[in-house]
Amino acid sequence: MADDQLTPSAPAAPAVEEYRREQDERAYQTVGNPRAKRPFLCTEHVDVYYDDNHAIIDVSLEIGQNEVIALIGPSGCGKSTYLRCLNRMNDTIESARVTGEISLDGQDIYDRSMDVVALRARVGMVFQKPNPFPKSIYDNVAYGPRIHGLAANRAELDEIVHNSLERAGLLAEVKDRLDEPGTGLSGGQQQRLCIARTIAVSPKVILMDEPCSALDPIATARIEDLIDELRENYAIVIVTHSMQQAARVSQRTAYFHLGKLIEVDDTDRVFTNPQHKLTEDYITGRFG
Repeated sequence: MADDQLTPSAPAAPAVEEYRREQDERAYQTVGNPRAKRPFLCTEHVDVYYDDNHAIIDVSLEIGQNEVIALIGPSGCGKSTYLRCLNRMNDTIESARVTGEISLDGQDIYDRSMDVVALRARVGMVFQKPNPFPKSIYDNVAYGPRIHGLAANRAELDEIVHNSLERAGLLAEVKDRLDEPGTGLSGGQQQRLCIARTIAVSPKVILMDEPCSALDPIATARIEDLIDELRENYAIVIVTHSMQQAARVSQRTAYFHLGKLIEVDDTDRVFTNPQHKLTEDYITGRFG
């Protein structure tokens, strides 16, 4: 018998590569429910590149009205990059390129006709570290309404400032020193001042990038209570490394891994009965 009849033929290399690629794609497919009950901010097949680095890979996710959605995952998984897409903060990074569709109330936010300044008023951002302007407490909150022409006179501006500080849970603490510098407040107060500054321009969505990471437990608890109150009027997207915080403040949770959206569902379900092995490994502390 000929030798070639005794030796089994090896699978063709292209077929092996295709099989491995399919297995890899299946392992990273999103599970759960990326659709919101009342969608307001929608992303479809979003990819983000920093030069040759593919930071966000084919993410589709809806953010609903009057809900808090928490973005969790290990460092470098793309949570903050995705968050910055939602109000085009990535525009400030020269090497960044965003593809896919992102719409706010049905309007494409990457359309050439979109006014980015107006967009960032509708989709506000609260950063990881409090960043009050080097101005008075009053002027920090009044800054946005002034540049957007939201107040016709001083009385209207006063009302916006006071209402914003009250909704941010700060008015009672600062009402007698509105002319003092915002930078003179404590860390937790500064973060609430930044939240007041954000809501002063009447946004529809508030993005929060680890807003409590630089705060002590008492200040963190106040911010978390505030987030729950703000949900009545806004859609909120929060990036957090604290799974306990995600469980406390959010109604939905999205888990990211290596730039991909792995799982998204009701928060209780994600934490008590995750569907994906990667999600389970992360929330049980096997890696992170």
